[in-house]
Parts: sequence; structure tokens; C-alpha cells
Amino acid sequence: MTAGDRTKSLVLLGRFGAPHGVRGEIRLQSFTSDPLAIAAYDGLTDKSGTRHFRLRAVRPQGKDMLVAQVEGVDDRAGAEALNRVELYVARDKLPAPEEDEFYIADLIGLRAETADGVEIGTIIAVRNFGAGDILEIAPAAGGESLLYPFTGAVVPVVDIAQGRVVITPPAEVSAEPDLH
Repeated sequence: MTAGDRTKSLVLLGRFGAPHGVRGEIRLQSFTSDPLAIAAYDGLTDKSGTRHFRLRAVRPQGKDMLVAQVEGVDDRAGAEALNRVELYVARDKLPAPEEDEFYIADLIGLRAETADGVEIGTIIAVRNFGAGDILEIAPAAGGESLLYPFTGAVVPVVDIAQGRVVITPPAEVSAEPDLH
């Protein structure tokens, strides 16, 4: 298995943050639909698959953060060493998505096209800067990435089986003030 195949078979579930206290607890951002469910996953690894993690316990801290106890991490220095480490799980350890559902990781590499079948490019990332998910698309013709809001209006079709999404680009908004 190549590094690219291994990365494609992994799904990002969370990211460690700063230490919490002096006994090895660490902040954890969970990307699972139920944030506390991250502790139930067996087989958490880093992106390379060489480091394995077992979460002994997690508890909420504030709106978007958890505090975790990681097996083998018993002091602040051990927690500091994990800061910004991302937690992945093998794709085959996840339940199959429901009909009309998918994992965000399944979108990476899909062809983006118009409703008429004209290729726009390939999805290279799904971003979220706080106002919702955004598809980052590498244009088929080259050049800078294109960004589209991942909404039902802009992306009315997600067809994982056919390896494509349909994009209905929103009307452009002019930044020029209307002086009339």
C-alpha cells in the first residue's frame, strides 16, 4: 500500500490541542457527529499510521472542545508532545453511511462538473472557516483553486458511485457600490 492509498483509506476524526493541566490531559477537537463518540473508536492513529492512540476518557469543555485522557500520557510534557496531532481511523472501521449520506473524506478526488456535464475540476479539500463547509476545487484548466459553498443550492448532486458532484455556481456578487 502506498502512502497515498493509506491516506485515502483513513478518515480524520479529531485533532489534539494544548495540554489541560499537569496530569497529562489534553484538549481534543472532535469531528464526529457526536463529539464524545470519538472515544469509542478503536484503532485511532496519526496520519502515517505509525502512532496509535487509545482514549481512556473524554469530557466536554465548552462548546466545541473536549478534554481527553490518552493511554500512556500521564504528564504535561507527554500532552504537549501531542499538540496538533490529528487522529485518524481506517475507513473500513466506520459504519456505512445512510442513503444520501457520505463522509467528507469520500468527496476528495471527486470530479466537479456543471449540470451540463462540463468538467470544472477535482475536489481537493473540504474547508470550514466557521460559516459552513466549502469545497476547494482544482480547476481542470489549471490555475488557482475555486471555492464553492457546500450547500444544496450550489451542490445539488453528490454522486459518490459515479465519482462526481454537480456544481451550480452562484451568481457573482459585485463589490462595486450602486451609485444610482
